[in-house]
Amino acid sequence: MKLICARGARGLLAIGLLLASGFAGAATTLRAPADLRSQVGFDQELGAQLPLGTQLRDANGASVRLRDVLNGKAALLVPGYYGCVNLCSVVRAGVAHAAARSGLRAGSDFEVILLSVDPHEGPADASTAQHNDAAQHPGADIIRWHYLTGTPAASAAIMRSIGFRYFFDTRNGQYDHDVGVVLLTPRGSVTQYLFGAQFEPRTLRLALVNASQGRIGNLVDHFLLMCCDYDPATGRYSMVIRRVMQALGIATALALAGLILLLRRSEVNRIKGATQP
Repeated sequence: MKLICARGARGLLAIGLLLASGFAGAATTLRAPADLRSQVGFDQELGAQLPLGTQLRDANGASVRLRDVLNGKAALLVPGYYGCVNLCSVVRAGVAHAAARSGLRAGSDFEVILLSVDPHEGPADASTAQHNDAAQHPGADIIRWHYLTGTPAASAAIMRSIGFRYFFDTRNGQYDHDVGVVLLTPRGSVTQYLFGAQFEPRTLRLALVNASQGRIGNLVDHFLLMCCDYDPATGRYSMVIRRVMQALGIATALALAGLILLLRRSEVNRIKGATQP
């Protein structure tokens, strides 16, 4: 009986060691790379020029160039990939929500460009994502968004130009990446970054008006841009009192100058009328 118990104890000990080594191996397998943060990031490359001649494919499989997709408008570039099970769909939903409430129309006032970093994704993946997004956000003109894919070299060149660094994680078969969107001028240079997955509609509008270089927006938008600064920490534009006072001072001076000119002309006309026989 003692021999049987001893053998049983040794068997349980062996099983325990095997389980422990298995868990240790799993923990080792799931441990993130030591240099993950150096491989993943979103660097602000303000003023950078995107390679506009890059050949890509749209959701219908047609070959397009980035220059043609911009179509002479300010644009919102959304990096990521369509098979992302984590944040990419949330970012697209955030863009849709803000765009629908910005007062500007995608495809008319500005362009929305989505580009996959996954070289295995093609037009079919882009088309599926676009139809799903359009069904979930009917007021965002998603049917006029550009869902693009490209070769590894093409996608990498564009992502490099906007400072978007990503890493394929063999532990889960997914891409590790940061989240955010990039504002582009009609000529494809970077003007601003909006980080995160949710965007305030007024902030998105002002960012697009700024990126458009005066092609869209009203007087109020341009006045706010003159008097506001974008704060990356809060993701919003904040009023700068000094600029507001300067703008009001200029407006007051112009109004006074106009009033003086009007009064002077009235006086001249009165004198002329009095001197005529």
